[in-house]
Amino acid sequence: MRREEQILEFDKIKNMWAEYALTDYARTAIYDTHPFLSETELEARLNETTQARQMLEKCGTPPLSSPDGIREILATAQRGMCLSVGELEQTAQILVAVKRLKDYLARGKDYRISLAYYEENLEPLEHIREEIRSQIWNDQVADNASEALRKIRNEIQHTESRMREKADAVLRSNKECMSDSFSTFRNGHICIPVKKEYKFRVSGTVIDKSATGSTIFIEPTASGKYYEALQELRIDEENEVRRILYTLTAMIADWAETMEENTRYTEKLDFIFSKGKLSLALECTEPHLLRERRILLKNARHPLMDRHTCVPLQFSIGNGINGIVITGPNTGGKTVAIKTVALNCMMAQCGLHVTCEEASLCMNSNFLCDIGDGQNLSENLSTFSAHITNILDILKQVGKDSLVILDELGSGTDPAEGMGIAIAILEELKSSGALFLATTHYPEVKTYAEKEPSIVNARMTFDKENLKPLYQMVIGEAGESCAFYIAGRLGMPAAILQRAAKEAYGTSSELKHWEAGNAPIELKKDTTPSLTRRKTARPKRDIPYNRGDSVMIYPDKKIGIVCEPANEKGILRIQLPNRKLWISHKRVKLLVAAEELYPEEYDFSIVFDTVANRKLRHQMTRKHVEGKEITSEE
Repeated sequence: MRREEQILEFDKIKNMWAEYALTDYARTAIYDTHPFLSETELEARLNETTQARQMLEKCGTPPLSSPDGIREILATAQRGMCLSVGELEQTAQILVAVKRLKDYLARGKDYRISLAYYEENLEPLEHIREEIRSQIWNDQVADNASEALRKIRNEIQHTESRMREKADAVLRSNKECMSDSFSTFRNGHICIPVKKEYKFRVSGTVIDKSATGSTIFIEPTASGKYYEALQELRIDEENEVRRILYTLTAMIADWAETMEENTRYTEKLDFIFSKGKLSLALECTEPHLLRERRILLKNARHPLMDRHTCVPLQFSIGNGINGIVITGPNTGGKTVAIKTVALNCMMAQCGLHVTCEEASLCMNSNFLCDIGDGQNLSENLSTFSAHITNILDILKQVGKDSLVILDELGSGTDPAEGMGIAIAILEELKSSGALFLATTHYPEVKTYAEKEPSIVNARMTFDKENLKPLYQMVIGEAGESCAFYIAGRLGMPAAILQRAAKEAYGTSSELKHWEAGNAPIELKKDTTPSLTRRKTARPKRDIPYNRGDSVMIYPDKKIGIVCEPANEKGILRIQLPNRKLWISHKRVKLLVAAEELYPEEYDFSIVFDTVANRKLRHQMTRKHVEGKEITSEE
């Protein structure tokens, strides 16, 4: 998906659009849709959308259904393989859907809608549908599919009935030998349940026995003679059913090209009607395409915003005005406004209707956008770096037929330098001849736009009394950030505002523009919690442990030797087998003092040092050893 589509949220429009499609083909086509560059093709696609909406309004929702799977069925038939009963029924259902769609389109001809003439390209093949319906019923080949099949099945039914009659007669004449009072089928044979001890009393073939072995299922000799006849009849039935299925398959193979064409037109109509459904759902209108470089939008809405709460946008650019610099307070709707313009233009150039009361707009060779802070930690890009990277890409691609959208131009760096970069970028865009919209807070950029004949200022209106943005764009007037005014209304003292105005403009007299008289005289302080500090430092701990003391460590009850006495935090270093640990003195108990274990002036390096360190220390007492040092073992 293209980056501009995600920035402008056209990807979300596609997700909404795809919900109105029924076929995989239409959904794939929706996600593959990009702005058309051919004026002839775009006019045709917009005309399709308009006609689809007219059909929906005049004739209701079309009876479309997904023909998914029909191509596999047609391929199977054309390869000479036999279609199953389920595949034949699916084919019949698809032909029914084609007939309904054809009838629906035929009604549209009464309103002289060109799209309705697709009806002439659909062929419902009613003779095939009727053949399938007459021979396939309830997921099986019907008895009356052929005279031969009807006779075979009647004979099967008669033979099965005779088999059961013979079995029931044997069962009744030998009641005392039976474990139950009815016959049953086992492995295709009619059987009677005989008690184990009477199995030699009944003439027949043992077919099965119960789980406990107490009952033997015997096929009576009188019934057995019908079994072979029944098997032959079933083979005849299977052959006749297969013949019927092959006949129907051959009919479908003969008309496969027509069915494929039906499928293509159904999928195409599904795509076209999905555009009309989206237009109805969003209450859109058809845009008028202009040859000259102009965009005129009346009561435009952002298509993803609630139409009942969204403030309509009035917008125009062109006729010598190539760029608009939009200013106004934060959360005033500047970003939404420029995205509304660009998104409606992109929708129109993709053959969709737009969320405007009226729209006249030109085609664009590309849509170039820089919206959002663009931070990317994985690529180590700051907000400013991301902006500049995007803008450099834009300047490489921009041309006289481009539409450029820039949000917070020059932001993310030193204000003076950012302002200079913003003006330089606008100058470059002006030279390219492209149409461009940019939002900014820099007053110098407003001044630049006032002086340039091909660039105009625009502002987003703001309700100062209620401190609420009105989300209306006024083209031809420069906006103000209202920062001092908002700060004063929210409680910032006049003295702080005066100092702020002095730093911003060199004099505090500028503050009158923000009606600083409404600001409070001083800032009312809230009560805050106070800190409690320690009065005196803790005395140094006196912990009676010396080097060489034997101690026990709790809770493990391990025995070690003190390597280093306790530090100011009360932490001792203890020698354990093969390692040394830092342990709080609270976990240690003296077992044997060092003076009881070792003689005076005992060399503890024997206990605590490694052999390598002891040798190195001995060498260093005699001479300097280049590149060597004694390291303590952790």
